[in-house]
Amino acid sequence: MLAGLPWAVRGRLPGRLATHWSGPGAPDGSMPLWAAAVFPAGVWLLTGLAVSLSRLRARAGARPWRGIVLAPTGTALVGAQAAVVRANLGRTDWHEARQPAWAVVLILALTGAALAVAWRIAVNVASTTPATAPPELDLPEDERLAWFSHTANPWLQSLSAVTCLVAAGTLVALGIGLARPATLWFVFAVCGVIALACGVFSSVRAKVSEAGLEVAFGPLGWPVRRWSPAAIESARAEQRRPSEVGGWGYRLSGLGTTVMLRAGDCLVVRPRGRRSDFAVSVDDAERGAALLNSLRRRGRAGID
Repeated sequence: MLAGLPWAVRGRLPGRLATHWSGPGAPDGSMPLWAAAVFPAGVWLLTGLAVSLSRLRARAGARPWRGIVLAPTGTALVGAQAAVVRANLGRTDWHEARQPAWAVVLILALTGAALAVAWRIAVNVASTTPATAPPELDLPEDERLAWFSHTANPWLQSLSAVTCLVAAGTLVALGIGLARPATLWFVFAVCGVIALACGVFSSVRAKVSEAGLEVAFGPLGWPVRRWSPAAIESARAEQRRPSEVGGWGYRLSGLGTTVMLRAGDCLVVRPRGRRSDFAVSVDDAERGAALLNSLRRRGRAGID
């Protein structure tokens, strides 16, 4: 569709097609007919190739992420190509082409709808119950056990330290009037936000005890997320990679929420009443999941 649509009506199009508008007026960019056909098709092929290569490296559970990328991208490209052809249709010169505002709004609405549908399908697929039985430990009634694990990402820690030093340096420069205050305040704000975000999400500590699961972020152990055993539907260990969840740090994807600090073992829990998972990349995740499931079973037995 992307490559064939302009060629199908080339007899009614000018030699060059208007392809860019900065506003509702005359166009300010154009392409030859062949380029207007090849360029969006090339973007689509490169996107499909990138997604296919990531699929080869990903496990089966990450496949719904492909739809979240391809559905809105394909919708936006086809809509934009159709709008370009329509604007140039019947024109003798590309300067005469006009792009109505409703066409842009329609393309954005269809792209948003495609993204919403793809996201919904991905979440539904990812929320299916794992086929394997969750791990458990045989806990004697008189024993109280706890499990601890910690993971840190040295790259995020280094980035936090460097940007923190830059932010501190801008404060010194502000104090001695080394540069314009507007520029220095902007640099300070950007570096301060990066330093804080990377510092908070550069390390994580996980604890499983009688109180449930506790996940603490950063060197100060704050903020903290907690779930009681009764608030967790299931727990399991799973292998995940940054390419499957969208990168490093605190990520939202078709697999749910993942605190990704290093590839490999992750403790994955399904909060009760939720259709998505929470995962944290920590060592010895299987033992933590087994203890958490055993505490859940013990709690249910106590209630019964």
